[in-house]
Formats: sequence, C-alpha cells, structure tokens
Amino acid sequence: MTLNAPSSENLPTSVERCLARYFDDLEGMNPPPNLHEKIMAQVEKPLIEKVLRHVRGNQLKAAEILGINRNTLRKKISVLNIDPKKQKEK
Repeated sequence: MTLNAPSSENLPTSVERCLARYFDDLEGMNPPPNLHEKIMAQVEKPLIEKVLRHVRGNQLKAAEILGINRNTLRKKISVLNIDPKKQKEK
C-alpha cells in the first residue's frame, strides 16, 4: 500500500524531500544522535493522533487500524504524551 498526500505525491517522496531539506540545512554537519528515534516520534505521534480522531478515541479500533496491540498503543500514547480524551473531540 502506498499512501498519497493530497497533492498525489506519495509518502516516501514527501519524506525524502523533507529529509533532503533537513540535511541541506545541516550544511555538512552530522545530525544529532538518535536521529531515527526522533524522526519516528515525529511521524508516529501525528499518525496515532489522526487514527484516534478517526475512530473517535476508540483505542481498540485504533490499535487494529495501526496493526499493533492495544497495550502497545496505550504505552505509545503515554510515551508520546497524547491525550486520548482530546482526540475524541476533534
């Protein structure tokens, strides 16, 4: 499955473009440590929030859509400081 952005640009292309800008802005310097973790957190949080809003805060349905265990989702919600009640409102 390939996700398409509204402009019909696919997700990998969008990510590549964003990373290219990020590395260009470093002007030859190395990125800080834990780059993978930082990028994954930046992607994971809005993904989880969007899915939770889509299912009106139902964590069981959200976990199913994300393909993860409900307890894993709950841990990610805690670690990423996501307020599940707030996701019901949007």
